[in-house]
Amino acid sequence: MPATQTDHSFAPVLADRGMVTDALALIEDHGADALAAAALRARSARNQGNLLNFCRWRQIERLIVQLEPEAPAGTIH
Repeated sequence: MPATQTDHSFAPVLADRGMVTDALALIEDHGADALAAAALRARSARNQGNLLNFCRWRQIERLIVQLEPEAPAGTIH
């Protein structure tokens, strides 16, 4: 996997209901670009040295992947 790609195969860790609210708001506001918007927020938090918000937005990225209707959830046999 190239260094620029993100592996979203892990289930998100939801620390609070606000993460779901933020994920749904990004999907509503950005549509297909919601994942990129969450990644941008994570990158911005990391660049500012804010580890907590970086981790939070990374989990929201994973949640967005799980909420996408085209994305298969779990193992496909």
